[in-house]
Amino acid sequence: MKLKFPNLLSAVAIFAFTGNAYAQEAPKYDYVEAFKPFFYTQTGTPTRSASGQPGYAYWQNSASYNLNVSLNEAKNEITGTAEITYTNNSTDRLSFLWLQLDQNLFAKDSRGNAVVPMSGSRNGAHGEEFDGGYRIKSVKLDGKDVKYTVTDTRMQIDLPSELKAQGGVARIKIEYSFLSPKYGSDRMGIEDTKNGKVYTIAQWYPRMCVYDDVLGWNTMPYLGASEFYLEYGDITANITVPANHYVVASGELLNAKEVYSKEENNRWEQAKNSDKTVMIRTESEIGKNQQAGTKTWKFKITQARDFAWASSPAFILDAARINLPDGKKSMAISAYPAESAGKDAWGRSTEYTKAAIEHYSAKWYPYTYPAATNVAGNEGGMEYPGIVFCHMKSKGSELWGVTDHEFGHNWFPMIVGSNERLFAWMDEGFNTFINELSTEAFNKGEYYEKKNVAQMGAFLMNDNFEPIMVGPDNMKENSIGILAYYKPGLGLGILRESILGPEKFDKAFRTYIERWAFKHPTPWDFFHTMENVSGEELNWFWRGWFINKWKIDQGIKDVKYVNGDFKNGAQITVENIGQLPMPTTVQVKFKDGTEKMVKLPIEVWKRNKDWTFKLDSNKEIEQVRLDPNSQIPDVNSQNNLWTSAQAKPVEKINIKDFTGVYGSKELPLKITFTEKDNKLYAQATGQQAFPLEYTGSNTFTFEMAQISMTFSQDKKTIVFSQAGKEFKFTRE
Repeated sequence: MKLKFPNLLSAVAIFAFTGNAYAQEAPKYDYVEAFKPFFYTQTGTPTRSASGQPGYAYWQNSASYNLNVSLNEAKNEITGTAEITYTNNSTDRLSFLWLQLDQNLFAKDSRGNAVVPMSGSRNGAHGEEFDGGYRIKSVKLDGKDVKYTVTDTRMQIDLPSELKAQGGVARIKIEYSFLSPKYGSDRMGIEDTKNGKVYTIAQWYPRMCVYDDVLGWNTMPYLGASEFYLEYGDITANITVPANHYVVASGELLNAKEVYSKEENNRWEQAKNSDKTVMIRTESEIGKNQQAGTKTWKFKITQARDFAWASSPAFILDAARINLPDGKKSMAISAYPAESAGKDAWGRSTEYTKAAIEHYSAKWYPYTYPAATNVAGNEGGMEYPGIVFCHMKSKGSELWGVTDHEFGHNWFPMIVGSNERLFAWMDEGFNTFINELSTEAFNKGEYYEKKNVAQMGAFLMNDNFEPIMVGPDNMKENSIGILAYYKPGLGLGILRESILGPEKFDKAFRTYIERWAFKHPTPWDFFHTMENVSGEELNWFWRGWFINKWKIDQGIKDVKYVNGDFKNGAQITVENIGQLPMPTTVQVKFKDGTEKMVKLPIEVWKRNKDWTFKLDSNKEIEQVRLDPNSQIPDVNSQNNLWTSAQAKPVEKINIKDFTGVYGSKELPLKITFTEKDNKLYAQATGQQAFPLEYTGSNTFTFEMAQISMTFSQDKKTIVFSQAGKEFKFTRE
């Protein structure tokens, strides 16, 4: 599904522009908490390996459908029969079955309607008064009536005898009807155009709930915000509509010669061999050759989790060939009314569709369906296998963005079938991430604008947001755009660019897709896979970014020249202040215009709250900056920059002047001072030598032990201080 991201990102930009006005003080960093063990509370099982791949005994139930449906345009009524073949591949016997009845969302007394606030919502029917919901005429099992119970958007069928494990098959037939909403929770609807209605039909037939090895039956009600979790199978659909309608749908059209004219079929053949858009039905042909009665369109899609369709007398149709890996082909198709036509609008829809599908197929996993159809309707954007609905008024960059996003969903969750009802970020967030790469690639970056990630920190990590891992029905509706789409998508970008690197990330991400194609992964399967393939420990990132809402705040604590002289190099101290650590990039710019980059790995923060490193140079420093490429969303950018104006003057010294052996009448030990690599080391009797930092005024410190040593001007005595106590040492 697509939220209105131009508005969303504008809002983000406003928050980012206001800077730290929206930043809260970050909790103090605790490296034990960030890296603590036992992130994975469960070891591998026969169904899910600890490596992140399906286990040796992985099972998954299947649901295939034979659907017959008719559209009554006068009543906006859908009447249909769903024949379901459900196979129980689990190791459990089943005494009942659960199905989803999503249209019941639009019943007046639905739970979804009950949670629509007075201020309104993008979910539901936008206040339309109509008799919504399913009318169930009959439910049969193996040809016989069977007991069933409908609870809101779910139906439970009680089986007369248990469905056996590992191969038991149930054959269900349901006769039903419903009135289509004009605005169906931004997922389906009816749009009036000058040449007739455009019907975009989805969630229109009873569908099996998923039974899995994680929760058993997944029966969370459909409330409108959270999306779907569905089984895979083969689907055939016979769609009967008024004869002047044109129908597009998921999958392959089986009877093109029956429903298209000879000329239109010839144009389809041209499109199958063309990389340029070919018109199938032009605007000038709308309204011609009107026919009375009805016409049935037959479609089939295999290994799919759902089926959607659109019907209208007003459609302009165009198409082009999609080139897939290994020489395979598919078809990019667009269906839109005359109001949407134009070279700056839907006239480029097929071009956008083709480019998106080809990019994702080459980079991640080959597209699996015979067609990819983009339909102009009244939805902001919604996805189904092989077909998407995008808003008829979209054009230019907005049409590219919504087209690219909805077709990206054919990878998440159409190919990788995660549980959208619980974990929206595993489809919306993953898709938002791959959209960024595809937009950069499309037409040499025609619509690409590189984001300043660093500016987003104060907004994204605002305390008012829930954690990403919270389900869409369990977060404020205004949070969904950030927490399901933007923040998880940005997190994958950070993981790719700043933590793993593109090569390691892409290999692991492709492996995740290949492992879980047409299966049901959990977040833990994703986490395990990314770690096992990349070879990196990432539990600190999963814990902070996805499960908690930890803040990132790193800063430059101190910059000083070694022994007060830039010719000796510099010591730079950075600190991790926020709860979520990150690999640290430090850029040093010198006064002669040159610069140097230092990268600190995440391991620096496994046992330190701040870290000092020596910069080998003999030049004066102009400034030091963290995250110079703006890749990390830090909540406080003000402590990320140090300039020479902030330097504290420290007199130059000669380290050798401080070497020697010192003894004390108060303590039975001696301290020996030696010079190594222009640094002063101290070694007490019977102890290891430790390095000292010069802080000015003949004073050296060893912060780890809270020790300071101040030499007299003539270097003959030392005042040794530790934990508030002072001792005097004299040179021997």
